Formats: sequence, structure tokens, C-alpha cells
Amino acid sequence: MSRRLMVLLMLCLFVTGCPGSGVGQSPLTDESAAAGGGSGALLRFSAIPDQNVTELSARFGPVAEYLAATLGVKVEYVPATDYQAAVEMFKNGDIQLAWFGGLTGVQARHVVPGARAIAQGEEDPEFYSYFIAHKETGLTRSGGFPKGIDKLRFTFGSQSSTSGRLMPEFYIKQNTGKSPKEFFESTVGFSGSHDKTILLVESGQFQVGVVNFKVYDRRVKEGTTDPEVCRIIWKTPTYADYNFTAHPDLDTAFGAGFIDRLQTALVDMSDPKLLAAFPRKKLIAATNEDFAAIHQVAVDLVMVR
Repeated sequence: MSRRLMVLLMLCLFVTGCPGSGVGQSPLTDESAAAGGGSGALLRFSAIPDQNVTELSARFGPVAEYLAATLGVKVEYVPATDYQAAVEMFKNGDIQLAWFGGLTGVQARHVVPGARAIAQGEEDPEFYSYFIAHKETGLTRSGGFPKGIDKLRFTFGSQSSTSGRLMPEFYIKQNTGKSPKEFFESTVGFSGSHDKTILLVESGQFQVGVVNFKVYDRRVKEGTTDPEVCRIIWKTPTYADYNFTAHPDLDTAFGAGFIDRLQTALVDMSDPKLLAAFPRKKLIAATNEDFAAIHQVAVDLVMVR
């Protein structure tokens, strides 16, 4: 055998890996093939960063482990930098499953034909927001849309938040006949997340804001927010909100019927420690039709095209 041929064989075996040699193949190959997913298949999921990103990563890591053990596939949680980043990752196929808000779920399914809402929290069909105010405003809780807030400094959460922007904007327009830009005398703020909205109102940087009720209630229960300083002044009517949305590529990667198996795994999740990641008491099945009203509001406010 010539020296040149021997070198080529060595390179094939130890650098690139020849077909059938097992060298250079993905370590997920056998695992994924057994799951029906083919070489290198990996389920990546994310969640909108409606709260502290570091805390979300710690909470959703165990959920990834649960799904991996239940479904027999490799699962990885991928943090999103902001709401729209989560939608873009889903659109590009960088993630195949996401815990979206009502609006981001609508946006994701709009840009990915065949995407399905498959699960939601037991509370999510009747979600709501709190309008909150600093105690120095003198505002107290009322049964109707709060009066006098148009002259105060007001902040939403993320621009793409359902409970922190979309539906509150809808209710502002419904009750005043004006858009937030027309209604408030000061420039409206966007905090970026529910936790930040509460902190901004509690500190007095903004006098009034709107927030996801679950985040506010959690912070009061934990003792990190004083309800006497940061007061609820109005509870909105209910609407559908958070949901798990699955990318149609999952059935291609892992075999026909995988999305249905994934839905079952989510709905069957019963460990309170895992459910605390959302946080929800339990998850229930969801369909795209459950969010038809949210879709229409998003179209009316030109947030889906």
C-alpha cells in the first residue's frame, strides 16, 4: 500500500469518520433514531421572557428533563432575549415549541402555517390584567375603568405582551374611545416585563401601569411587592392568554403523531414543582380556535399583518 493511500485512510477513519465507522457521527444519532427522529433530532423549546430571564431558565430546565424522559427524545430549553426573539426563533425553526403569550402565540402561528396551540394553563382561558398605581396617586380599587389616570405617567410591559400591552390597550380604547397615545398626556412607557412594570410603579418612576395578575399576586405572596404601596386599581375583563405552541416540523423530525404525544405529556404533567415554572395549577389541551378573539384584537390594533 502506498504511503499516500495510507494517509488518506487514516484521515478518513480518525478525522472525518467513514460511513459505518461510527466516528464523527452525532452522539444523538442512536437516541434520535430510536425515537423516530432521525440523525441529530433535538427538540428545542423556549418561553417568552415575561419575568426574570435567569429565573425562567432555572424553572424550565426541569420541564425539559421531564419532556425528555416522557417522550424518549433529547430536549433543550433555549432562553429568549425578548418576546419578538421568541417568535423569530420559532419562525426560523431554531425552536420547535414555545410557551407564548396570547399575542406572541397568534403571531407565531401566523408566520408558521400548520403551527398548533396544544396546551394552556387551566387559568388561561379566563386570564386578566391589573391596572396598578403608586399609593401617592391616591387612587384606590374601582369596579370600572379608573378615572384620572390620563394625567399620570403610565407604562405597559413588553410591546408584544398580551396581558401587559395588547388587551390593556384594547380596554383603554374601548373605555375612552382613544388610543393610549391619544389618551395619556405623558409619553407611554414600555418596561419590557411584568416584574419591571411593578418595580417602576412601586418606585414611583411611573405612577400607573398594567401587569399580568399572576405575576403581581406571586410577588405579593412572596413579600417582594407591598400591595399598600403598589395598589391594584382595576381588574380587567377576562381573555385567553398563555399557551404552548408546537411547530409542524416536530412531526417530520420525530414521526407522525409526535405533536399529539407532546400534547399528552404536557397535559399529564402533575408535579407541582414543574407546574411552578409557568406558574399554573395544571395544563389543559388548547387549540388555535381558543385564541380567535385575541387574533382579531391583534389584527384590529395592527399587531398581526
